Order: sequence, then C-alpha cells, then structure tokens
Amino acid sequence: MLENINPWLAALIVLICLLLSAFFSGSETALTAASRARIAALEKSGSRRAGIVMRLLAMRERLIGAMLIGNNIVNIGASAFATSVLVATFGDAGVIYATAAMSTLVIIFSEIMPKTAAIAKPDQAALLLARPVSWVVAVLGPLTLAIEWFVRRFLRLFGVRIDENLSILSASDELRGQVDLMHQEGSVKKSDRDMLGGLLDLEELGVEDVMIHRTKMRTINLDIGPEAIVREVLASPYTRMPLWRGKPENIVGILHAKDLLRALDAAGGDASKLDVAQTALAPWFVPVTTSLPDQLKAFLARKTHFALVVDEYGEVMGLVTLEDILEEIVGDIRDEHDIAVPGLRQQADGSVLVDGGVPIRDLNRAMDWDLPDEEATTIAGLVIHEARTIPDAGQAFTFHGYKFEVIRKSRNRVSSLRITPLALALAVTG
Repeated sequence: MLENINPWLAALIVLICLLLSAFFSGSETALTAASRARIAALEKSGSRRAGIVMRLLAMRERLIGAMLIGNNIVNIGASAFATSVLVATFGDAGVIYATAAMSTLVIIFSEIMPKTAAIAKPDQAALLLARPVSWVVAVLGPLTLAIEWFVRRFLRLFGVRIDENLSILSASDELRGQVDLMHQEGSVKKSDRDMLGGLLDLEELGVEDVMIHRTKMRTINLDIGPEAIVREVLASPYTRMPLWRGKPENIVGILHAKDLLRALDAAGGDASKLDVAQTALAPWFVPVTTSLPDQLKAFLARKTHFALVVDEYGEVMGLVTLEDILEEIVGDIRDEHDIAVPGLRQQADGSVLVDGGVPIRDLNRAMDWDLPDEEATTIAGLVIHEARTIPDAGQAFTFHGYKFEVIRKSRNRVSSLRITPLALALAVTG
C-alpha cells in the first residue's frame, strides 16, 4: 500500500510530523524555563495568555507528560512512515537510509533548534505557545493520567511504592541540577551556585543546623561586677552578649553594647554606678525544632537579631542570629571586628586540617565538597557517626571518598582532624 503513495505526499506527512515534534520540544522547554514571577505579573496586569501559562505550570506533571507523549508519538510515526516508504523504494537498504535521515532531521530540526530558540526567550515563547499547548494537554491529559496510574501499579509489583500525592519531578532538584550543570560549564560562578543552593536548602534546615553551640558561646557572668563587665564587652567582637548568673546555662539577660554605652554615659562614665541587670534585655528562647524559614520570619516580626536555642527540657543548647541564617544564603559575612577563627587550614599536600566543631555545610561550601550532613552537623559528628565510636588520636577512617585522620582528641571530643580526598591519598601512598 505504501509503495503506491506519492513521494511528495510522503514527504509532506514526514514534514508535518517533524514540525509537530519541534512544537512539542520547544513548548516543553519554554514552559519549564519561563519565569513564574514575570508570568504572574503579566497575569495580574490582565494578560489571558499569561493566565493560561500559570494554569499549565500549576499542573506541571500533566503538562510534561502530555508533551513527552505527543513528541514520542509524532517522532515514532515519522520514523516508521519514512522507513516504510524508503524500504518500498530501495529495498532493505531503505532502513539504513531512513535511520540516518530521520536521526539527522529529528535531532537538528525537532530537538536542538526549537529548544535553543525557546530557551533564548522562554517567557515570550511560553506566551506564544500557551493556547495550543493547553489544547494538547486537554486532549492528552487523560492519557497521561492513565499512563501514570499504570506506571505506579506496575512498579508496585516490584515493591516500589510511589505516593499518589508525590510529584514525580521535583522542581527544586531540577533547578539545582541545572545550576550545577551550568557551573560545570563555566556559565555560573561558584558563589552564585552556592547562594541559590542555600536558598533551596533553607526549608530543610533548622536552627540546630546553624546555631553557635553553647560550648562556643561567649557569655559574661553577671556577678563579676559592672566594671569587669564593661571590660568584657569592650574586649568582645560581638555587640550582644548573654549574661548568666549562678551557672553558664542560666541566661538571665542579653546585654547590647550600645545600651551599655548609653547607660555608662548617663552615669557620667563611672562604671561602678551601672546596674547592668536593668540595662540588659530579656532573653528570647526558641525551641530547637524551629525551622530556618520560621525563625527568619520571627526575627523580622520581633525586629531583633538574637535568640537562644533550647531543647525540650528548656536547657540552652546554643544561640542563633539573623546573620547565621543569612550566611546560609550568601556565605560567610565578616566585618572589621570579626575574629577569623582558625577552623579550616588547607595544606600544601592537598589535605585540609579541620577543627572538629566546623559545620559540614561550611566545609562543603569552602572546599566544594559534598560530604553528607543529614546525620551530623559538625565534621567531628560525622566521623563519630560513621565510626560508630569516639575515635582516639591517630586513628584513620575512609568513607564518602575521603580519608579522615584524627589529629587531636580532648576528653570525649574530637578537636582536630586531617581530611584528604581519597584520590589524592591513594596517589600519595601509591
């Protein structure tokens, strides 16, 4: 039957399939790359096309599924039709001709070219293609849902269960992967990649992940007298100092350096006349289970930058500041009064000396590593978790692609380690 088809008609059918394939490829790229913020602004200004785009993005799984189904149908159809016609014309050699011709046409004109054009101006392309894409989704949407239902049931036979409400594609993971790829290609700087990663990670972190532990808190004993307190504040690089009485865990106030200076000025410069307890602010305690986004909102609502973190028993675990949260996004923030604490020192042989209390996230960001931080916050905690014991000085462990050697141990605390990438360690020993 196909051998009797007019060659021009056959070429027209293949051309239509290629154009439809280009439409599906370009539409998927444009709609997934379009800026939600700009499209939402256009929708508020009354743009109907922008409203369609926002509705399509709201059902992202169905959109992508419909585009993939449509694209595969026309690609397979075009290839099958071209192969049948060429086999009828050239015999068995027609299979080779059809494979070479259709692969070239599909890759160049139906994949690379439309996707490149769409990614160049994704917002304009999304608005232009919004209406026809909505028709395709309306037609293929039910088929997409049926296929997804079948996939979930089929995987269940092998013990793989997927929550019905779980999105198969994660927007944040896709965005993170795209930024990592662009960083590897050199189009995105490491600082920009880290900043975006910090934003995406913020929802998954709690105050415990960024707080200053109580063993590293700089506090002042309220009972040492006002003159000694003034000297302590002047010697401190911080503007806010927790005050304790009786025992360091009993925080009774937060002393701000500016408030102390005002009180000192009002007392005529005589520190002995100061009532430091009256000058201090009441401490603000927050539970350790507080997430970083919630704590950030609380800081903004209370117009304060400092909170003490307590566990379920009310014991002080540490302190968290607004700066700690911002540093998760923009990286380390230092001013002319900050003290550069020696926590990470890179060695000439490629290894790194690290204090045990250095957070894993800070080490990963500084060295561009990917050590896991799900089970431990500090690098010492990671070693103890992996070793399942408190190691002694001199012990070495290998995990996650790195060699960890304990340099110093103070009582039950790992205070210093040497970390060497495993590839480098093997090269040295080899």
